[in-house]
Amino acid sequence: MAKKKFTYRGYSIEELQAMSMDELVDIMPSRIRRSLKRGFTEMQKKLITRIRKSRKDMEEGKKIKPIRTHCRDMPIIPEMVGLEFEIYNGKEFLRVEIKPEMLGQYLGEFSMNRKPVKHSSPGVGATRSSLFVPLK
Repeated sequence: MAKKKFTYRGYSIEELQAMSMDELVDIMPSRIRRSLKRGFTEMQKKLITRIRKSRKDMEEGKKIKPIRTHCRDMPIIPEMVGLEFEIYNGKEFLRVEIKPEMLGQYLGEFSMNRKPVKHSSPGVGATRSSLFVPLK
């Protein structure tokens, strides 16, 4: 059974990587389209140059390290597919490998910066009334 080939809004990943930025903007979701039309910030421009350098090294056969970034507001574009990023979540860098299905989203969506609240028994210095924990 043949594996289903990935397409994004009717375009293969090779076609997407060959597109210019203006053509790409037209097929992205509205929120990404709006931020791309405004242009990249200085931090995003630096990240793009690092992506292109890393992509060039990958084509030459060199072993590449993950790209570390604090830039959580960077939209995922076809140039990034196949690369590994370490995205800062406010405490640590979380490793993320960019897959084609991630196109049209932001880097920050894959590096959660909040933990779920897990309540347990009262800690040291709690008031006398809160020390009572019923045993069920």
